[in-house]
Amino acid sequence: MAITMQVLKLLIQCKCVRSMGFPSGQFSRVDNFSTGCQWRARKKVSQYSTVDTDRYSSLVREVLSSKTSSQTPESIENEDCQLYGPVIRSRPPSQQPKLPKNLHPLLNEAKGQSEYVPGPLARITLQRDSNNASIPSVTRILQKTMPPDQAFYLERWKRRMIAELGEEGFREYSLNLFRQGKLFHAAIEDTFTQEIPFKEEHECPAEVSGYIESVSNVLNDITGVRAIESAVNHSALHYLGIVDCVAQYRGSLCVIDWKTSEKPKPSLRHTYDNPLQVAAYIGALNSDHNYNYQVENGLIVVAYKDGSPAHTHFLNSEKIMPFWEKWLLRLEEYAEK
Repeated sequence: MAITMQVLKLLIQCKCVRSMGFPSGQFSRVDNFSTGCQWRARKKVSQYSTVDTDRYSSLVREVLSSKTSSQTPESIENEDCQLYGPVIRSRPPSQQPKLPKNLHPLLNEAKGQSEYVPGPLARITLQRDSNNASIPSVTRILQKTMPPDQAFYLERWKRRMIAELGEEGFREYSLNLFRQGKLFHAAIEDTFTQEIPFKEEHECPAEVSGYIESVSNVLNDITGVRAIESAVNHSALHYLGIVDCVAQYRGSLCVIDWKTSEKPKPSLRHTYDNPLQVAAYIGALNSDHNYNYQVENGLIVVAYKDGSPAHTHFLNSEKIMPFWEKWLLRLEEYAEK
């Protein structure tokens, strides 16, 4: 009898081990298990167990299938199409280029293309009096109507230079650039007014010798100089300025603008508002009765202090027209300020 009870005890203990998930033969001794091992884990009753799963089966599957929303941009668009119809896609309206209110002509019909006749250069000085005291200059108009992005980059450059040089250092740097520009223009003027050919040596300040070397090849292509550092006044549009030079460049009569730069400017877009400035000078010269001829072309020459070859940007009559229209817009913007 005692043997039977012992066997029964072992059978009960083995059954208890299997119910807990242990494979048979896992333990060699099971003395520590009680004969009363009849524990069973009570299954928690979920509040969702009473839901009518047949009725809400699709919703239940969607909620339980993922921890995140199963909606995607594509599914949302499909739902919108079912509710509101397909989306009609259209291109945004193209922005038409703005045109000036008064499209004043660049050329003057009263003037013709006069042949070059050697003689004294036109060097009309700009005189301010009661008659033209309120007339703005080309430079002032461009400064007051500078586009926001261009003003941003200019201001950022100024702040960077002040951070490097300090307020006083930046002021001295700016004055030095202005002085070099004046000396460079004076040296260019000397090359056109002196009787000595340019190919021979000309004395010029050491500060601008690199600039002169930079434009040496360009100067060889310039002939028939008619005006230099001469004032022009647009009688109809009421603005004035001073042209650097009017001369033949490779056979084309041009308003020439000399620029100095510390960085290369191989593309016209790198010259910012310089084409507008040249266009403004051309229009003013054609309107000014002090000049018995008119000009259709422009030339921007960018010289470098290290003597590297200057970059030239030639604007023929076709290329200059868009800049003339932009100049007219800037002129209207200035008048509205």
